[in-house]
Amino acid sequence: MSSQTIAFELVSPEARLVSEPVSMAVIPGEEGEFGVLPQHSALVSSLKAGVVELYKDGSKTPFRKIFIAGGFADVTAMQCTVLAEQAINVSDLNQEKIEQELKNLADDMGLAKDDLEKARVQRRIDLAKAKLSAVTGKLVA
Repeated sequence: MSSQTIAFELVSPEARLVSEPVSMAVIPGEEGEFGVLPQHSALVSSLKAGVVELYKDGSKTPFRKIFIAGGFADVTAMQCTVLAEQAINVSDLNQEKIEQELKNLADDMGLAKDDLEKARVQRRIDLAKAKLSAVTGKLVA
């Protein structure tokens, strides 16, 4: 690892998806996206559903995009570790399946009997919309 890179790891309950040096990572923090470069100030941040973008060699285009369903990031001057609730390569997301899932969840919302059930369905709707935004590159309201 050079002084131009930071060690990056992204881990989900299923697997370690990434463990390699990157020149920059852009991460969806709960308070907004933030970029991590070498020598970044130490911080711990909660993460919202969104896309982690990884860059190499000063490129302006990410070489990898990974959808996460939330989690935490631990950043030091030399390392960035993302602990994600769920992580999927954006290229593996299927727009048609996500759109169908949203239709099914809208039906489920209509059948929900109490506030707790409605809140659970809404969380799944919000997550599906975030996935759809990741696939299309457009904000889905």
